[in-house]
Amino acid sequence: MYEKELNAIKKSNLYRQRKIFDENLIDLASNDYLGLSSNETLFKNAYENVLKQKYKSPKASILVNGYSPIHKKFEDDLKKANKFEEALVVGSGFLANISMIEALVRKGDTLFIDEEYHASGILASKLLKKEQVILFSHNDYQDLENKIKTRETKGRFIIAIEGVYSMSGNIAHKDFFDIASKYDALLIVDEAHSSGVIGDNLLGIFDYYNIKPQKNHIKMGTLGKAYGSYGAYILSSKNIIDFLINRAKAVIYTTAPSLFDIALANESLKYILTNTNEIKTKIKDRQEVIKDELGIEAKSLIIAYEIGENKKVLEIQKEVLANGYIVGAIRQPTVKSAIIRLISKIDVSINDLQKVCKLIKK
Repeated sequence: MYEKELNAIKKSNLYRQRKIFDENLIDLASNDYLGLSSNETLFKNAYENVLKQKYKSPKASILVNGYSPIHKKFEDDLKKANKFEEALVVGSGFLANISMIEALVRKGDTLFIDEEYHASGILASKLLKKEQVILFSHNDYQDLENKIKTRETKGRFIIAIEGVYSMSGNIAHKDFFDIASKYDALLIVDEAHSSGVIGDNLLGIFDYYNIKPQKNHIKMGTLGKAYGSYGAYILSSKNIIDFLINRAKAVIYTTAPSLFDIALANESLKYILTNTNEIKTKIKDRQEVIKDELGIEAKSLIIAYEIGENKKVLEIQKEVLANGYIVGAIRQPTVKSAIIRLISKIDVSINDLQKVCKLIKK
């Protein structure tokens, strides 16, 4: 079964497999931007919190009896920190995008989605009628506006962008918020890679541009990256959250998120808000190394170093591994052209970051 297809994948240097890497390797490949996945204090605090609960797992859907005080506490803390009306915890970022796009785009509505939006959003758009979905050029607000102007509909306009794009590290332009306001469109912002990394308070792109959340704004973030846990959340107006709770299949028909994961994420949220200035300094220091070593003006912690050849990108990754480090070797279809994806994590020393930069640019 599928032998020919697998052979073709291998021949193209696109074959992927699971590996358990040596834990002594210095990690510059994962999305653990702040190094919180190894913070034992946060882990212990979350464990003790869950231990106090009668039930240690959610048991059921969030709409049956799987909703816990731990879920609600995190939602309340999130909406307070981000200044949104309401919050909803979800099992994963993938499920959050499926939930929003499948549920919010109703009959007669049009979804305008960045061509480089996360695969979960692109997949969700396939659940809609073809004529309801319009792709616009990556991070190109002018292309978006041109396509909105030529679209005739009595339904809603819904725009989907990312705060920081996962493969390039590009930050979305502020103009997208202006266009959403101008055309009274709902704006979905996937903050998976921006929350915890950018903004005065490290809360993401709303914080970065000092934008006060409006009724037409929806923010989604994941907990498996800067927050060092697993799961996701959606922030929006109360009406939109109520609608998702009643219509989003990926919310209604899935078990509620893990209590421990949510408790751990809440510990991470408190940590980020308490240590904001220290974290920001470390981020800035690493961005300066990237500029000096690779000539890239990084705005986030994602560094996409273009290689172009699938074979070569794997060879570079292999050499980096031999030197005790790990970076991402990203190939099609995840990206159009092969890149080394280096994450300048703040728990990696400046010296190690400099060494890896020298290795990948040889």
